Amino acid sequence: MWKWEVAEPRGVVVVIHGAGEHHGRYQWLAKKFNSIGLSVVMGDLPGQGRTRGKRGHIQSFQQYIDVVLEWVEAAKLEHVPIFLFGHSMGGLVAVRTMIEGGTLPVRAVILSSPCFDLYQSPGKGKELASKMLHRVTPTFSHHSGIRSDLVTRNEEIREAYLKDELRVTKVSTKWYYELSKAMRDTRRYPEKFPNVPLLVMQAGEDYITDRKAAWEWFNSVQVTEKAYKEWNGLYHEIFNEPEREAVFQYTCFFIEQQLS
Repeated sequence: MWKWEVAEPRGVVVVIHGAGEHHGRYQWLAKKFNSIGLSVVMGDLPGQGRTRGKRGHIQSFQQYIDVVLEWVEAAKLEHVPIFLFGHSMGGLVAVRTMIEGGTLPVRAVILSSPCFDLYQSPGKGKELASKMLHRVTPTFSHHSGIRSDLVTRNEEIREAYLKDELRVTKVSTKWYYELSKAMRDTRRYPEKFPNVPLLVMQAGEDYITDRKAAWEWFNSVQVTEKAYKEWNGLYHEIFNEPEREAVFQYTCFFIEQQLS
């Protein structure tokens, strides 16, 4: 876990990265949050980044939730409003944490292209294999299918992504099974999400996650205050796109509303 702190913070953002990546890819965003007086707490999820254990593998989705709960505990030490931010699979983790983590002192939840379903299904054969093999050979790995040219139009980010030694390109059958179960349960029971202000920002040209699933989940969530913004023409990683300054300013507006 790492902290990007500011003197006399107005709030603190807990950042949860997506699948196959690590917290280091969010340094630009952390600095932007710092520039408006917000501290940042973030780290690497189990099986990714610099964490120990087999890369691209988990025994249970609960492992992700437990780690994020530790980050929230660290954020509480700031004694300021806490914002939970999650991108892609990190968005799914954020939602599952809010549902299963008990009553958390979170002021608002911000989701970036959340992973409630995949843009392209791996096929019935792989689905069946996952259901059969996750118990027998849980660590058996296969390519994740995430390509740099599908996540962003930003050539500089694409190049850095391909050279990133911490990038995870293979995932286990157990990982895929746990991801699928978490996505399915989240879509099936949207009413379990607590009444916390919610901002969902979705890439209009998303070739990683299913934007329709994000929209349907958003419409089904029963919260007093929520906002949905679809960024037309932007690829999956909206905070790495050429228009990311505009995306950040939109996020700031939502945060300022909550702080006021």
